[in-house]
Amino acid sequence: MDKRQLLMSELMDLCNEIIWLNKPELEAALKGVTLSEIELIEHIAMIPNANVTKLAAASYMTRGAISKLTKKLVAKDMIESYQSEHNKKEIYFRLTENGQEINTIHQDLHRSFLKRDQEVFQQMTDEEFDTIFRFIGRYRQHLKNR
Repeated sequence: MDKRQLLMSELMDLCNEIIWLNKPELEAALKGVTLSEIELIEHIAMIPNANVTKLAAASYMTRGAISKLTKKLVAKDMIESYQSEHNKKEIYFRLTENGQEINTIHQDLHRSFLKRDQEVFQQMTDEEFDTIFRFIGRYRQHLKNR
């Protein structure tokens, strides 16, 4: 296996290990909410005037999938739709109180995962962080250009 294959394999294994380790805690804290719903709630919290197009791009999902997911979240009273006074054609989404609560729990879990893993990050130099960020940035740009 050459270095490229080994690097990609190690990255995939790392991501899978993190997901495997975090998933039970996420599921226990956020019962009844799927990982896709949690991700969409997080995007709606972060993206100003979140609409189907913006959410699809941020989630790497189709607009149809986002439409289905937003309907589920509206039915669960986690998000609500609204229209801008300046653009009555476009439909936007924002979190309800329930959605904000889910997002807060999710963000708290992220902080606890970072705290759990802080010993790894404390050992890293700024140069190591910069190298990793440069690699990820170049790779993501390469994929976007495809």
